[in-house]
Amino acid sequence: MASTSLAGKIAIVTGSSRGIGYAIAYELARRGAKVCIVFTTISSEYLADELISKIVALSNGSGATKIQADLSLLDSPRKVVEHTLSAFSSSNINILVNNAARELVKPLSSITPEDFSSVYDLNARGTLFMTQAIIPYLPQKRLGGGRIINVSSVGARQGFAALSLYNSSKAAMEGMTRCWAAELGAGGHTVNAVAPGPTESEMIKRIPTEINRLGTADDIAQIVAFLASEESRWITGQVISASGGLNMY
Repeated sequence: MASTSLAGKIAIVTGSSRGIGYAIAYELARRGAKVCIVFTTISSEYLADELISKIVALSNGSGATKIQADLSLLDSPRKVVEHTLSAFSSSNINILVNNAARELVKPLSSITPEDFSSVYDLNARGTLFMTQAIIPYLPQKRLGGGRIINVSSVGARQGFAALSLYNSSKAAMEGMTRCWAAELGAGGHTVNAVAPGPTESEMIKRIPTEINRLGTADDIAQIVAFLASEESRWITGQVISASGGLNMY
């Protein structure tokens, strides 16, 4: 029987219509959470609908809703939060997984200001303002506090040719993780990051790698779900390498 450790919890998972985000949203629901699925483009809506159908089929008290939102736009976090609260008739959001990201494989000599904005406006700025938007709705310390999980990458601590924008944006995410853990800890909230190694996804097909074993989206989802649970309450400000032993340094 699946764990119901997240029963009654409300979660937002950005970039959750495919890949790692899809697996995370499903795993949170499998453990009983009600999940807002955030997708960016209209072409991904059918995948969000498919995920909602899978969650409904669990029949375990979980639930799902969806919203199309481009988190590189400054008004999107507010819209996502308002939709989530309304859809689940809730005044709290317990879990935020910042997973939405954009990669760009391009050598330094060819990077443009538009490229920089394209990556950083979503990966770094979008993560910051999405997190800021949920702060008023995190549950009080006496109710267990909130859980914020940022999906980083081993690339944040490694150098890969032609990935300076993507890798550095993930390094920025890890820096914010540590700062937010210090800032929000007094309220009983934890903030952590998970840094996947090369993982089976559409994104990995576009990133040059030389490895023996790809991780799976479910490998990452299990770690995120643990960090979203009460059992992880004494872990904060950490970056967990979900990489099958790939050296992060």
